[in-house]
Amino acid sequence: MRIAHLVVLAGALFAGASLAKLPPLSDDAKAKAAEAAAKTAWNDKVANFQLCKAQDKAAANYRATMKQAGKEAKAAASAPAACADPGPFVAPTAAAPAAAAALPAASAPKKS
Repeated sequence: MRIAHLVVLAGALFAGASLAKLPPLSDDAKAKAAEAAAKTAWNDKVANFQLCKAQDKAAANYRATMKQAGKEAKAAASAPAACADPGPFVAPTAAAPAAAAALPAASAPKKS
């Protein structure tokens, strides 16, 4: 029973350290996080584009199979939207954070 008390006591001591406030992110870390978020969003767009193309291919195959069998394939209720190619990945510009960092320094009053 004493070991359980020691484990609880040790957990309580280390819990305070785990709740300590972390320092703010550096500009480099913020830029890397922004680039990672942009890359993830682009990957999602690419996946949606590939899914759209696969669905179009499957629908065309279905229509061709139905036509060969002499049956009429029902048309879609509405016209399908064209698949939008997201294009190549373009990283966010690094000039925006640099310009934002330079702005407060430029507006500070000069000492004589």
